[in-house]
Amino acid sequence: MSQVDCLLHYQQKYRPASHVVFWLGVLLLAVSNSKYHDGQEFTWRWGFIGNGIFLFPQMLAAYFLTYAIIPAFFYRRKYVWASIGFVLGSYCICLLARFLIVRVAEPLAGVAPKAFETNREIVTNISKLLYVYFFSIFSLPVVFLFVKLLLQQLRTQQRTLVLEKEKAETELKLLKSQLNPHFLFNTLNNIYALSLLNSPATSSAIGKLSEILDHILYRCEGDLAPLSEEVELLNNYLALEQLRYDQRLQLRFNSRVNGDVAIPPLLLLSLAENAFKHGASQDAGEPSIEIELEADEAGMRYCVTNSSAAPPVQEGYGKIGLANLRKQLDILYPGKHVFTTGYDAGRFRALVVLDLKKESHEYPVSAGR
Repeated sequence: MSQVDCLLHYQQKYRPASHVVFWLGVLLLAVSNSKYHDGQEFTWRWGFIGNGIFLFPQMLAAYFLTYAIIPAFFYRRKYVWASIGFVLGSYCICLLARFLIVRVAEPLAGVAPKAFETNREIVTNISKLLYVYFFSIFSLPVVFLFVKLLLQQLRTQQRTLVLEKEKAETELKLLKSQLNPHFLFNTLNNIYALSLLNSPATSSAIGKLSEILDHILYRCEGDLAPLSEEVELLNNYLALEQLRYDQRLQLRFNSRVNGDVAIPPLLLLSLAENAFKHGASQDAGEPSIEIELEADEAGMRYCVTNSSAAPPVQEGYGKIGLANLRKQLDILYPGKHVFTTGYDAGRFRALVVLDLKKESHEYPVSAGR
């Protein structure tokens, strides 16, 4: 939990206490800065009594401005009524403050007024209410309002981040739910093709498929999976495909992995499966597929190149698998990945480069059964 999250949590949990602490701090600051009252020397008695009583209209103004005027003006867009309410409310609050100072604070503190003022004079002395009391009262509520709006903005940003994370997690689950049936459909077609030929490799293919299903069903629950398990899954898939194509397929898989890191589940399999579906299966001759994997704790580079008789139509070439993979990478590694595809000289190439530093993402790693 970040410092901002802690601040918002404790402020919300102890909201009344935070308000009390704020106003006590304001009172102590006002007392420490008091020097004169109407030209008379400061006394501690007047400092606490005068500022303590004057704090009440300041609090009233702060809550009036924050919870009545601002919502009516900016949120409900009642500009005329909000303006009228602010003028009348400000006058009443300033008037209350003047009465409290003259009729309550000064007698309690033993401060002699310069001249006695009647109630009518207090009510009608607009200039004094405006220039002396209005600015003194409403300068502090502006600070209170600023703090309130700042906390509100932080809460809004926090809620937005939570919603974005929940949306990303939901989208990841949806993408994986789309990817798994897509892969299974193609694999079952492979086994079906072997069975039509009464190939003795059918039973071996079913065994490999069983291992692949075990991985997909029980080890792909999280957003990330150990690279070692993904490499094992890829090897099983390549072995299954090798059974199908036999010696006709030229397959090369080079792997240089230093340490075990976490990557999105089925990432390696997706690009390899795409190469077989749109490359090898469309080549009646001797298709070739080259797979290169380099990875350490800092990053990963994964490149799959397959022969292709004709330039792929981008709208249909690996539309489901590659599009889903691209979305997953955008969610898990925003600004920290490269995913490119291209066709040149009869070969289609897909490249994924990931930044795997620990601070790059904060997603759970799926564990095995």
